[in-house]
Amino acid sequence: MKIINQVMETNDYTIFTQIKGNRFINNTHLNRIKQSIKEEYLEVPIIVNEKYEIIDGQHRFEAVKGLKKPVFFIKVKGLELDQVRRLNTNTKGWNCENYMNSYCELGYPDYIQYKEFKKTYGFNHNETMAILSLYTRMSGSINTKFKDGLFQIVDFKKSVELAEKIIVMKKYYEGYKRRSFVYAMLDLFENPEYNHQEFIKKLSYQTTKLVDVPKAEDYLQIIEKIYNYNRPKNEKVRFY
Repeated sequence: MKIINQVMETNDYTIFTQIKGNRFINNTHLNRIKQSIKEEYLEVPIIVNEKYEIIDGQHRFEAVKGLKKPVFFIKVKGLELDQVRRLNTNTKGWNCENYMNSYCELGYPDYIQYKEFKKTYGFNHNETMAILSLYTRMSGSINTKFKDGLFQIVDFKKSVELAEKIIVMKKYYEGYKRRSFVYAMLDLFENPEYNHQEFIKKLSYQTTKLVDVPKAEDYLQIIEKIYNYNRPKNEKVRFY
């Protein structure tokens, strides 16, 4: 048995810093830790690198600092932001918002635009990714790229146009942000036989026909019926 890294103790909170790009402090989680420490202070160390940047335990650090308790820490040389993400993935995993904020703080332009787009239009992560990537279906590899900092927006101007077209339907259908509906609309926007203005006009007096369904293919089937209403038989189109 050999000692590799020893646990140290200090009351000097000023020597520690948050590593740039780490996820933001979650106040609910922070308050939960504070309450636990008040009940019983377990001397669990945080992990820092040689620059005293906190690699693991930022919430625990803020909690003991707020309660004026001593900080127990282990210093490991060479740890950086990649190890922060890896440690958090193996414990309380990062969500998409954590990754987004991390890369925004590091100045990644595509993630900054992603954040602004998501805030503007209010779509959830997968739908936002699909619109910005111009994909009709999201795959695991796309989300892996997002987490790895490799996400790229294909054509921001076009994505804005697509989002605006979907938002227009809010007036007629409350489920316009549903994932399967967004995927169906992205399919239609790529179909040369589809005319959005014509569909909106037809939908305006057939709103009860557009209902929640589980799959994009189901939406395409419903939309096809709405779209073909009063169309001559030889002009009817197929969308699914």
